[in-house]
Amino acid sequence: MDTSNTPATATPPVEDERVWKAGRLEPMPIRKLPDAPPSVHILGPTVFLVALGVGMGESYMWPRLVLLFGPEIRWLFLIGVTLQAVVMLEMARYAMATGESIFSGAARVFKPLMWFFFIVAIAVYIWPGHLSAGAAAFEEITGIPWLVTAVVGLLLVGVVFSLAKVIYNVLENVLSLLIGTLVIGTAVVAAMVGSWSDVVSTITGMFSFGYLPAEAMSAAWFPVIVGACAFAGPSGMQQMWYTLHLRDSGAGMGAHIPKVRGLRHAGEEEAMPSRGFMFDTENPAEMAKWKGWRRWVTFDALLLFWGITMLVTISFTVIAQAAVRQNPGVRTAIQGDDREVALSAMSDAVSSAGSAVLGTIFLGFIALIGLNATLGLFDSFSRGQADMTYNFVPGAKKLRMSHLYAGFLWGVIVFGILILLFGPADGPSGILDTLAFLSTFAMGAYCVTLLLVNNRMLPKPIRPRWWTNLIIGFGAVFYLGMLFYSLFAYGVVVG
Repeated sequence: MDTSNTPATATPPVEDERVWKAGRLEPMPIRKLPDAPPSVHILGPTVFLVALGVGMGESYMWPRLVLLFGPEIRWLFLIGVTLQAVVMLEMARYAMATGESIFSGAARVFKPLMWFFFIVAIAVYIWPGHLSAGAAAFEEITGIPWLVTAVVGLLLVGVVFSLAKVIYNVLENVLSLLIGTLVIGTAVVAAMVGSWSDVVSTITGMFSFGYLPAEAMSAAWFPVIVGACAFAGPSGMQQMWYTLHLRDSGAGMGAHIPKVRGLRHAGEEEAMPSRGFMFDTENPAEMAKWKGWRRWVTFDALLLFWGITMLVTISFTVIAQAAVRQNPGVRTAIQGDDREVALSAMSDAVSSAGSAVLGTIFLGFIALIGLNATLGLFDSFSRGQADMTYNFVPGAKKLRMSHLYAGFLWGVIVFGILILLFGPADGPSGILDTLAFLSTFAMGAYCVTLLLVNNRMLPKPIRPRWWTNLIIGFGAVFYLGMLFYSLFAYGVVVG
């Protein structure tokens, strides 16, 4: 351990008496790090990031940019998704070393920094946009009004999570099934309607670094490109919520933290500790286990997260290119802002490239994406807000974490239903620019937060390498720089 942060003792310390001091919050007791599982695995907490990341960015925003500016524009997608893979590894560093969320790490640095993310989460993620988009696609298939499907979907999400004994286990199994269906299905459809030249141009375009045609540098499209870069994988605070899923999966020191249970089983929940734990970084055996955990999460980041996200977006881009060949009118639809019209036109074009069944399947995938994102977002939002409330709001510990989780979950569900029933039909469109701004701003802010937390709150032997800090620093400049350039050059935030 870094002795400069360890209290002096008159007698040789025993394990239970040793602590790691980080910031001004309660020190972390020293405990044993569990043995790491095999690095090669199929399921894990990364399924949440994949479910949150495979959304409208991969299925709509990037295919649209390829059709407008050519596949060479995908170099920005490559940077975005690779940067997010490194962010994922750095989020995991703190969570697995301490069993705490990154929100607690931020509070150890500066409490107002954590409250900033608490407020941003409410501002950005209480709007039921993902489920509405999926419900609209479901209406195209079944004729059932999207409003009915969306309301029923929201209630179903609440009931499932409330009845679950251990919420993490249920969510992992459901999302794994949905993501597997999505990955395999889109690849099959892309193979049926696309060509090898579509695949080659989609892949080679990722290496055309620096390509930005003149029309891309305009008030109409540069903000859209900024938004697409932020949506290359999970956007906004989704990477931060990943630390809560790591903890609940028992990764690293998260094994010492009780799991969050559904409301029906809240009475079975063990008392949550008020702080995380640290392992002995001066013990070679403990450091060997730590390296095993890092290999485990690196496999997650590179193969499961980066690989699956890349495969899905390649499939959707191939489908879009095939669609525009079959029906050139799709390009006009995709150029417009009406997402539903564009997706419907792409479905028709896919049908004309194969059969009507393929168009229906395509819309089914869009509905699936909406359900994936809603399950992941509502769960993650509730976990994050409950975690910050439980640990930092006076008196909140009188409740169980499960009760707080259920309160935030049903709160966001009720709000979503009220917006669907009584708000504008297309959702809160007047504030979409502000929400997108906050989402991208949050990504730049969490890069800065990561640098502070991992380099100041962790013992020196497990702090990030210089090149990792360089990449995360680049991420802060990448997100915030493009965002504010768009704001000052064009007077527009994210399109």
